[in-house]
Amino acid sequence: MNISPIRVLMIFTIMDRGGAETMVMNYFRNVDRSTVVFDFLVHREEEGAYDNEIKTLGGNIFKLPGISLKSLSAYKQAVHRFFEEHNDYRIIHGHCSELGYWIYKEASKKGVPFIAAHAHNAPLGWDLKMPFRNVLKRLMRPYITHCFTCAEASAIWLFGKERAKNAIFQANAVDASKFQYAENKRNKIRTREQWDKRFIIGNVSRFDKQKNHLFLLDIVSEILKKRQDILCVLIGANGSEYEKVKQRIKDLNLGNHIKLYGTRSDIPELMQGMDVLLFPSFHEGLSVTMIEAQSSGLKTYTSTGVSKQVAIIPKLVDFIELNRGAKYWASQILQQKYERKNTFESIKVAHFDIKENAKWLTEFYLSQIKNK
Repeated sequence: MNISPIRVLMIFTIMDRGGAETMVMNYFRNVDRSTVVFDFLVHREEEGAYDNEIKTLGGNIFKLPGISLKSLSAYKQAVHRFFEEHNDYRIIHGHCSELGYWIYKEASKKGVPFIAAHAHNAPLGWDLKMPFRNVLKRLMRPYITHCFTCAEASAIWLFGKERAKNAIFQANAVDASKFQYAENKRNKIRTREQWDKRFIIGNVSRFDKQKNHLFLLDIVSEILKKRQDILCVLIGANGSEYEKVKQRIKDLNLGNHIKLYGTRSDIPELMQGMDVLLFPSFHEGLSVTMIEAQSSGLKTYTSTGVSKQVAIIPKLVDFIELNRGAKYWASQILQQKYERKNTFESIKVAHFDIKENAKWLTEFYLSQIKNK
């Protein structure tokens, strides 16, 4: 007798190549899809970078309108209609931080036994949205049955100190086999991309304020004062800072030393050819990009706003305070010396390879809804 797989409803804004999205896709590719399949409820009409692959893997994609104060009433009605029409989900796993509140509340009303919120980030500082975020995260908490996180600080921010103590750690696991460093692979990609005579500084992230691209460009400008062979490769989807980044490149006269690659599907290959990863984010939970970099034996320079838990191979990650300034950051990168090695076994030992993690997640989902 054929038994249908359990369908898990993942909640996202859009399935582009962001950190959380890439992490979930790593799991989706590697779970036993005869047992568990992921569906996605997103908040954008436009197609996401992963949409076609999701469908190929057997997942469904449902679309809600974006959340805004002006259209909040219509949004809540859309959420209500969705659960009226799709009342068979027993597992919901949200990745929209506190903005999942309305979905969690409606799912709770419908008696969904497993409603998880996943803390991916711990925002620092204050902005105009912060009061609303603080209210929503408190309103959200009574409706979730499970707290997931990738880092302690992220869990404390979203769930509060007490609930964070029992948060379930889910590794931002990667397919380490795809990132294994090899000299011949490095030479091949550097020839293909015409990087042979350049020192390649990489960054893989969406062009949003959190990722601090403008400061990154200041660092590149300082490095150029000491060596002229550098090329900084910026890989990622357009975001709120994209036009500012392009303007800063012009202002600093960096046109010959910056390349905007846009969204790419060949990150494992591109990381082989890089010399360092520069990642001066204001804050991060457990960056998937930095796990990928360590899986490829790539040295990373990041900020102290990033969780220290991300340094699963400590010698490959240097944490620097942002207030030390671009000149200091540049000096540290210019001094860098390390031997590039295959780190596959280290990633496995640290339990960040996707194979064992996908098996664990499948078993965990099933154990939590058994007999419910």
